[in-house]
Amino acid sequence: MKHILVVTASIYGQDGQSSHLVEQALTRLQEVHGELRITRRDLAAEPVPHLDAGRFGAFLTGAEDRDNHQQQVVAYSDSLIQEIRDADILVLGVPMYNFGIPSALKAYFDHIARAGVTFRYTENGPVGLLEDRPVYILAARGGLYAGTPNDTQTPYLRTFLGFLGLKDLHFIYAEGLNMGEEQKSQALARARQHIAEVIG
Repeated sequence: MKHILVVTASIYGQDGQSSHLVEQALTRLQEVHGELRITRRDLAAEPVPHLDAGRFGAFLTGAEDRDNHQQQVVAYSDSLIQEIRDADILVLGVPMYNFGIPSALKAYFDHIARAGVTFRYTENGPVGLLEDRPVYILAARGGLYAGTPNDTQTPYLRTFLGFLGLKDLHFIYAEGLNMGEEQKSQALARARQHIAEVIG
């Protein structure tokens, strides 16, 4: 049985377009792999705290020197990382807000990027410590950005996830969703087709 970690970041929760695309991806994964074990992390319903000096300091403090609060911060981060390690496949729902990823997703990323845990520096540069696995990224955008300089999400996600060792990335876009009903309908239809093609 495949274990899927689903991370959604729409401010509209499960009503967001990126969340709808995630559900379509899960349906396709079930068609391909059969019964799935699914772990869900909805960053709108349960937001990860934004990184501050105190939380970052907890990550830098040695285990034997951490106070109670620091231990809780690190244990929380460890639990997020363990969810990834336990999963065979990752599915990310990523809307675009003001040309970037949602701040809730950035906060999540800041808690899974841990030196010595999910990456390390070597004399030849950084090395990701997460075992690679398929990552399906369902990207919903109001305008048309893919393949243009205004698409800051795709290169950022490639860089960040690759930094941790996750390089088997599959991007599925639904764009122009705020450009009229016809454009929206066509974009969602193309996304559904791409899901069927990519997940196979």
